[in-house]
Amino acid sequence: MDYTLAVDGTEDTIPGGTGVLLVHPSTGETDRIDTDFLRDDTDAFLVISTRTTAREVRQKLDYYDVDEEKAVILDTLSVERGYSRRSSDNVHYVSAPDDLDGIIEQTERFLDSHDGKLRVSVDSITELAYYAGEEPTEEAVGRLLDLLAEYDAVGLFHLSDEVHDDAVVESYRDRFDVVVDLDVDGNVELTD
Repeated sequence: MDYTLAVDGTEDTIPGGTGVLLVHPSTGETDRIDTDFLRDDTDAFLVISTRTTAREVRQKLDYYDVDEEKAVILDTLSVERGYSRRSSDNVHYVSAPDDLDGIIEQTERFLDSHDGKLRVSVDSITELAYYAGEEPTEEAVGRLLDLLAEYDAVGLFHLSDEVHDDAVVESYRDRFDVVVDLDVDGNVELTD
């Protein structure tokens, strides 16, 4: 099954199982890219949020006019920070951003319980590495990419190129089928 890439107005399509790496500066405005990716040509999507709470993700989706009815949110912050939380059919929690097994389990549960065109957003690899370390995060990203391939889904993974060593950034670039580079001025360049 093919998906519209839907990044920065491109008409390009990508096959199911494709992982897209969004490389951005720390101050880059990634919300526009993320919500473009989630909005179009999808039946359901999962937002794995390591930077913001479920409430903030909902606000972002609303602001960018993304259909919240299609959204499932995995909040990795609220439990650790002691915020009030209410699980529902569309909002789930893990104990902290370093609970990589929990994140993978929830992702597989989402993919297994939804049909049609499925998208996953991981915001972000950088935060996962901050909490869990580089090597465990790289392994977890590999497992998530395997799940995308198994379920014919697509995913967008955020990575700040200013935080990681060049070798780590290059390792991630080599791992992904499509790379989107976002510069500080909001310009986008696609490589596949």
